[in-house]
Amino acid sequence: MMPAARRALAAAARLFYERGIHAVGVDLISAEAGVTKKTLYDRFGSKEQIVVEYLADRDERWRAFLAERLDAAAPDPRERLLAVFDASRAWAAEHSPKGCSMVNAHAEISDPGHPAHPIITGQKRWMLALFEGLVGEIDPESADSTARTLMLLHEGALVAHGLGVFPDAIGQAREQARALLA
Repeated sequence: MMPAARRALAAAARLFYERGIHAVGVDLISAEAGVTKKTLYDRFGSKEQIVVEYLADRDERWRAFLAERLDAAAPDPRERLLAVFDASRAWAAEHSPKGCSMVNAHAEISDPGHPAHPIITGQKRWMLALFEGLVGEIDPESADSTARTLMLLHEGALVAHGLGVFPDAIGQAREQARALLA
């Protein structure tokens, strides 16, 4: 990716996350990135494609971040499950003061025909599969239902964090997950 395109994607990512996807136009992205609108359209083709690349990059970075935390976690599957919550808490503190970018994007992009929709739902399906795999190591019989409960705890915590309704929502969800796994 050319430097101008990287700047444009970085500006778009910051703006989309801070202000919302619909509130940000290509004029603002180009101004913030110091590139022309022509450069944006030459590189990305459309605002929709900029959104796709923003979300795909965010998803890729989250998966790599989580993989590092899981690799560093104790081998016990319960500890690895709790490491997911720990990773989310650390990621949220560093990258997501307004909550999950996928959840936020879905609030604006609910049309399954939008090219970003599969990235949004794909990340959540991936998270559910991750929980299923980890729970399956503990109790294969209840992997589906327990994984869904953990997913609800996790996603609810991300939303509560983003809304700032109460402090340390992700930490509280982690403790509920610990109790569930006991």
